[in-house]
Amino acid sequence: MTEIVDIFAREILDSAGNPTIEVDVVLADGARGRASVPAGASTGIHEALDLRDKDIKRYGGKGVQKAINGIRDIIAQEINGTDAFEQDLIDRVMCHLDDTENKAMLGANAILAVSLAVAQAAAHSLELPLYRYLGGVQANSLPVPLCSIINGGMHVDNDLDIQEVMIAPVGLPSFSEAIRASSEVFHAMRCILRDKGHSTVTVSEGGYAPQLGQVQQAMDLVLLAIEKVGYKPGRDFYLSLDCDASEFYCPKDKRYELRGEGLHVDSAQLADFYDKILKGYPILSIEDPFDQDDWEAWQAFSKRHTNFHVIGGDLFATSAKRLQLGIDHRAASGIVIKPNQVGTLTETLNAIRLAQRHGMTTIVGHRTGETEDTFIADLCVATNSRMIKAGGLSRTERIAKYNQLIRIEEALGEDAVYVSRFVLRTASM
Repeated sequence: MTEIVDIFAREILDSAGNPTIEVDVVLADGARGRASVPAGASTGIHEALDLRDKDIKRYGGKGVQKAINGIRDIIAQEINGTDAFEQDLIDRVMCHLDDTENKAMLGANAILAVSLAVAQAAAHSLELPLYRYLGGVQANSLPVPLCSIINGGMHVDNDLDIQEVMIAPVGLPSFSEAIRASSEVFHAMRCILRDKGHSTVTVSEGGYAPQLGQVQQAMDLVLLAIEKVGYKPGRDFYLSLDCDASEFYCPKDKRYELRGEGLHVDSAQLADFYDKILKGYPILSIEDPFDQDDWEAWQAFSKRHTNFHVIGGDLFATSAKRLQLGIDHRAASGIVIKPNQVGTLTETLNAIRLAQRHGMTTIVGHRTGETEDTFIADLCVATNSRMIKAGGLSRTERIAKYNQLIRIEEALGEDAVYVSRFVLRTASM
């Protein structure tokens, strides 16, 4: 009674006001699963394709009717009647139907929406929470949230070159307490920015975007906010950076242009710049410090920095193939997992398992154009991933993920384990 009998797809809006896909999967026993997919603003060149209509008269070309038609006319016709518990088979069939390396025919957005909705329907059929269905009895670990405080890069209009300065509440006793403390820091930052004459408007990923040019200015403000509410940097909170360096890389001359910092440097000089600005700060992780294909720079940087996590986002694009290259090069100590970068739940889980088998930290992450879907929160617990990136502590589509993790922690009760300081590379395990 768990075979798929109906698939419905519709066009909805993401948090940026752009169209995206939502899918309902219905099983013979009446169980129903629903999933919607996000979209990235700064997308890496190795990501699977987010299929758009390119009809300028409709949503400025960003409509997803072609992808929805592919779900109705191709995907549904092929997988209707398949048992929803056959997740791997369903995902392989959809990849075969597309038959392109980057899912350019049907679109990763179409394939992923169906893939995730199937998993939701299967979990509902068994009357299991999604994290338990995906992760089994060992799914009991609550991640450290990397909460965005100050945003820059291509997402906003300030002069800050890097994309995010985040806080990591590693010293709190539970996930719910970690979110409480992070919220207090977030609101303290608003007061600090207001008192210093900066804008307190929050931007697309939920953080603030004051007119700053230098990353050290941003980090100093964040440390001030942490201390303002009585917490101690390096004990209660660490800092995490997302550099998104591919966005300020100049491929013609193979140099990096950091306009806010007044720098135009090669890979070695950029590494020296990071060494200088990070010295003396409690750093948990740094994501995408170099271009997504600057393998030698990644390798050298990771080799000399073993006290914090060097994280590949655009570098790996949630691809097991790319990740294996990174493992072979010893290019990073962790990976950001974003399901829409690869296009199916099965491929996402394969990337997570490969990383964890090689001792790498997995961080489940959101996208700029998000929805209210909380799938990534359950995925994080199901895979015992050590961190989650869901944005700042504003905007409902970001808060929804944190709230879901609070509910999961409550449901787990005494079995819930908050990762806390075990996420530090220097922590004894």
